[in-house]
Amino acid sequence: MDAHNQYVSPSNRTGLEDSPTPGDAPVMTAQRFDETAGHILKSINTVIDGKPAAARLALTVLLAQGHLLLEDVPGVGKTMLAKTLARTIDCSVNRIQFTPDLLPSDVSGVSIYNQDTHRFEFRRGPVFANIVIGDEINRASAKTQSALLECMEEHQVTVDGGTYRLGEPFMVVATQNPIEMEGTYPLPEAQRDRFMARISMGYPDRSAELQMLQNHQSASPLEAVRPVANVADVAAMMEQVRRVYVSPAVRDYTVAIGQATRDHPLLRLGASPRALLQLLRAAKAGAALESRDFVLPDDIAAVAEPVLSHRLILDRKALSAGETPQSVVAGILSRVPVDRATANSYLRA
Repeated sequence: MDAHNQYVSPSNRTGLEDSPTPGDAPVMTAQRFDETAGHILKSINTVIDGKPAAARLALTVLLAQGHLLLEDVPGVGKTMLAKTLARTIDCSVNRIQFTPDLLPSDVSGVSIYNQDTHRFEFRRGPVFANIVIGDEINRASAKTQSALLECMEEHQVTVDGGTYRLGEPFMVVATQNPIEMEGTYPLPEAQRDRFMARISMGYPDRSAELQMLQNHQSASPLEAVRPVANVADVAAMMEQVRRVYVSPAVRDYTVAIGQATRDHPLLRLGASPRALLQLLRAAKAGAALESRDFVLPDDIAAVAEPVLSHRLILDRKALSAGETPQSVVAGILSRVPVDRATANSYLRA
């Protein structure tokens, strides 16, 4: 499938229900996994200059079957990263531009009365795709944002009493501007909690920005990106991630981090059980990308900040002291002990 034709409407691309689910996916060899992951990361890094960590985290979230939130000021490459990730995979992709007048039915779909059959027929919305890019998601009202809640958690849409399954794999990559900017609405806590990780792109360094000016002055490198994997490849990679071993010691470490957020004196809201599940899944994907079939505590720590920080709510004392969710997570990681004496217990029994 040509990369220029990836951004299609549900009416032009059907059969999403027939996509392979992770549980039914064929087993992928470790070598093939590493090669496919390397091709995807290489394609992303040819477009997004100087942000290899952001590219790797985006792939981590995809393989962990999560959703990604890209937050930063306009113009730093949030939408470009989302588009590039989508174009590296030969799958159905839809982009939704969130605006204040966007309705929930514009996202999920609507039932329309058919004069010929005298029946209501469901017309699918743009959420029916393997990868959905939600651009400037916090420019829409909370009512419209809530249309994604069921989609992101249960991979289905319920309209007029009918339930419609989404395709597999399914991922939402949303961008948002800082809430202090004009025309934005804060995301509800329940919706933030459904995003596995949040990335703050930040400005590129000097060398990366010079490279960008050289590479992007005549044409966008995005136009040259071609798919390096398909839906079956991604489903097989997800299945490999699901098989990564998690020892009781690592589970104990994960729970200790979660409890530390709930007991922290500077936090009004700590990590939810869903957050710990997603933390563990992201760590499994990170371990797989490191060519391991078991999770280490270091894998948990590596993804703790992007997975947990956007879910934490500081109290007034912390805000006045200049604390940030990121600094709180870093402090928790420095205090929660890791029993290095039980290192062998991390390995698959």
